[in-house]
Amino acid sequence: MAKKRTAKPVFKDRIRKCRALLKKTGAQALLLTHDTDFYYLTGFTANESAVMITAKDVHIITDSRFEMESAREVGWATISMRRGMLNDEIVAVCKKAKVKKLAVQASHLSIADEAELKKKLKGVKLISDGGICDTMRLIKTPADIAALRKAIKVAEDALTATKKTIKVGQTETDIAARLEFEMRKRGASGPAFGTIIAEGANGAVPHAVPGTRKVKKGSAILIDWGACVARYNSDLTRMVFVGSIPRKIEEIYKIVLEAQLAGIDAVKPGARMCDVDTIARDIIKKAGYGDRYTHGLGHGLGLDVHEAPSLSWRSKEKLVPGMVVTVEPGIYLPGIGGVRIEDDVLVTARGNKVLTSFKKTLQSAVIGK
Repeated sequence: MAKKRTAKPVFKDRIRKCRALLKKTGAQALLLTHDTDFYYLTGFTANESAVMITAKDVHIITDSRFEMESAREVGWATISMRRGMLNDEIVAVCKKAKVKKLAVQASHLSIADEAELKKKLKGVKLISDGGICDTMRLIKTPADIAALRKAIKVAEDALTATKKTIKVGQTETDIAARLEFEMRKRGASGPAFGTIIAEGANGAVPHAVPGTRKVKKGSAILIDWGACVARYNSDLTRMVFVGSIPRKIEEIYKIVLEAQLAGIDAVKPGARMCDVDTIARDIIKKAGYGDRYTHGLGHGLGLDVHEAPSLSWRSKEKLVPGMVVTVEPGIYLPGIGGVRIEDDVLVTARGNKVLTSFKKTLQSAVIGK
């Protein structure tokens, strides 16, 4: 009989920490239905699957589409290859493991699935896990940070190459396609999210979708992009000006850059999220554009593009060394355009380290002079 493989040390350590947090909930098992989370804990890359962690075992619940992946990636775990519905196999594994209290990911389990599990798991109490994986993923390890740096470099190098190809007559979609191609050429599995290329007045839409708007002389182009490399994501925003800078856009660019630099400077251990947001927001308010800055200052970044923590006025949580957040204030003027500047920032023991390095001066943003 072949010797059963063992999990890599990184996953052993994460599962150990997960079990310690699970024990505090009083549940005998944790059901993971968010594929990013079960990848984080086990290295399993499938979707439409689930992972159940008990005090002694790790159960992988998947189907024949992922037979090879499960054998290769989690051959050390107990694998249940379902033939029917996922929830039915979850119920079977719960019964076999004699689970009486099951912790579930409340934010990643639909109302319908929860109702079905409750109906079929008679005598089993379902409780919220309280965000076990969110808590664990808040603090990035050196390996996580190294992976983020790779994703950032791919994104930055791709934009450097793409900027050289931007010319009058191209559409937003043309530029988005080229940028995504350049990221893939450098090792990305794809964009971290739908690439935003917003020319002119379209820049006033914070999450604009690239379309048929064409680049013109004097165009202001907002580019929000990121690369997904080995499942880790980068997220940046820069402006590109074609030949010249529209007067109003130049005015708000200077304000946004001042706010962004102040926000970055405020990122340090012990600082409340809401206070960091306020420092940047007050600069924009003082300049008279408070009502045109409509979102939070930033968000956590890692295996998901948007993950904890929330760097906004809504959160009184404090920054802790090892967190990685975006800092991305913006001003959006309907009918005119918008400016957003975004960097990825690591909280360190003494302050912060900006992981992104793409230039953001007005002069560096002008092409085709």
